[in-house]
Amino acid sequence: MKVWVTRAEPDARRTADALKAASHKPLVAPLIQVQQLPAADALAKGLAGVGALAFTSANGVRAFAALRPISDRHLPAFTVGAATARAAREAGFVTVISAEGDVTALAKRIAAKSDRPTGVVLKVGGLEPAGDLVGDLEQRGLSARAVAVYRTAPMAPSAEVLFALQQDPPAVDAVLIHSPSAGRQLAKLLETRSGLAGALTVICISKAAAEPLRPFKFTRRAIAATPDEAAMFARLQP
Repeated sequence: MKVWVTRAEPDARRTADALKAASHKPLVAPLIQVQQLPAADALAKGLAGVGALAFTSANGVRAFAALRPISDRHLPAFTVGAATARAAREAGFVTVISAEGDVTALAKRIAAKSDRPTGVVLKVGGLEPAGDLVGDLEQRGLSARAVAVYRTAPMAPSAEVLFALQQDPPAVDAVLIHSPSAGRQLAKLLETRSGLAGALTVICISKAAAEPLRPFKFTRRAIAATPDEAAMFARLQP
């Protein structure tokens, strides 16, 4: 199956490698890019009194690692899932605890008695976060705050993917949508190409990622059973 990977680099290449291992043919053409924000001052102030860090994406981990010294990796890192946990370990964090779910699952994991941190939980993530982790943690009796270290910006579709979409039928079988941002960009593209959606299968990592695409009638639209890439790949087959 020819699968269009829309997520930002460098994660797009990881996805492409996983697709190849599963005998699919990836077409890497990101619709979004990650831009680091100048959050060094906010992080310098925010680490005072911090007892743990919370990450909802690998992009947040990488931005934090670029902004802060290796000595900060002594803090426990709570992550939303396996991919983010892997990024945290690669960045040098010693204690990495993965919720293996969504933002709500992450809040529950942080608040669990076995690993409940002392001090402030600092959520390090994007400018437009999915879900309200800080609010959820506060409802569970924890002190929490957030700092934005990156944002996602739209990217124009590559010439390669536009050529593939212009074929009759399109030379793309399925599209992977890993975030609401990518979903919005695909929706904009489909608005200018009448009927294209009807020739595509779209696989979304979550309901939030699928929401911008709700107005379109695809050959098939599926949402992963759990918010991870393995579950997305499972949906590639009808």
